[in-house]
Amino acid sequence: MKTIKGEGSPTPQVPIAPKISVLVVDEDANDLKLFSSLLEQAGYEVRACGTYEDALRWLGSEIFDFVIVSQGSPKFEGRSVLRQAIEIDRRLPVLVLARYADVGCYLEAIQLCALDYLEKPLPPGELVRLVKSHLRARTEGH
Repeated sequence: MKTIKGEGSPTPQVPIAPKISVLVVDEDANDLKLFSSLLEQAGYEVRACGTYEDALRWLGSEIFDFVIVSQGSPKFEGRSVLRQAIEIDRRLPVLVLARYADVGCYLEAIQLCALDYLEKPLPPGELVRLVKSHLRARTEGH
């Protein structure tokens, strides 16, 4: 234990909770910067990826508490990230953010176990609120 200089009583050691880690994947550099900044300001540790390939590499080498992946077109390019995240941990919350909502992509994302599928842009503060509420629900569920 650490002691305060000049005093005989030890300073209590408080364990530091690990930061919650969020993977954000978006090919739109402006959205990636915005989402990362909002989450970092809220106290999350953010890994920002501008390509789906980078995100797949990070998913294979780090543990994340939450994943946010974009869908830039009806091709649903983020599908591979969603699939791999769910393969790693079926309970891992994955939020899909779509530039253009597409019913087919929505249905596919939900079938692949996405937590939610929302259209951009989100109102200010909504992304952080969603992450907090879903993480709280996940921890309270245990």
